Amino acid sequence: MSAIALEAHGLVKRFKTGRSYVEVLKGVDFQALHGDVTMVMGPSGSGKSTLVAALSGLLRPDSGMVSALDQKLWDLKPGRIDRFRLDHCGFIFQGFNLFSALSALQQVAVVLKYKGYSKSEARDRAELALTEVGLGHRLNQRPAELSGGEKQRVAIARALAKDPQLLFADEPTSALDGENGQVVTRLLQRAAKQHGAAVICVTHDPRLEAFADRIIHIEDGLILDDRRVRPAVIPTTPDLIGA
Repeated sequence: MSAIALEAHGLVKRFKTGRSYVEVLKGVDFQALHGDVTMVMGPSGSGKSTLVAALSGLLRPDSGMVSALDQKLWDLKPGRIDRFRLDHCGFIFQGFNLFSALSALQQVAVVLKYKGYSKSEARDRAELALTEVGLGHRLNQRPAELSGGEKQRVAIARALAKDPQLLFADEPTSALDGENGQVVTRLLQRAAKQHGAAVICVTHDPRLEAFADRIIHIEDGLILDDRRVRPAVIPTTPDLIGA
């Protein structure tokens, strides 16, 4: 059994709408293991993105506990939570969240500089991360010069360059075609299996179910189903440039 990377108990989150409150999470328990890809699936409005925000230190729950890498996340001061995310977490978003004026290399290196790497160390690590996702030939291109699949790979390289122990992905394939979606899935698997990260992926995409170690279905703020499965293994290739 792999070590527990993150667990939560009794998560509740409410949002105010007018004079009333909507309860988006209703006492959710959750656990993720190092080396696992966990898919959190459910319809729009089910609470899955709110759950991941609470697990990753982006959104404080109204009640409940999150233990991440043996730290009680929401007991930390806000600055310490920010530092925890910087040091231990990687994030991949549906909208890529790239800076339009920065090259692919700069997108990745800037995060590493915040972690304390020197300019040359940050550049070397950024170049390596981009090469590993098949973009060694696109280092100097800006987002406007990249395809959707390439933009998502830059975002993944930015997340993986920090060697995170927790990797959160929110709809990482929804804007991609099947071929690029498979590349992204392969990279998520690599983060878990080769780097030991706990990968937690929110998705509507049924194509991803086959490659999960664990599938959690959430609806109306409650987990309806939580099961371990045997993941398919996407054949690895020595170079993703043509993927």
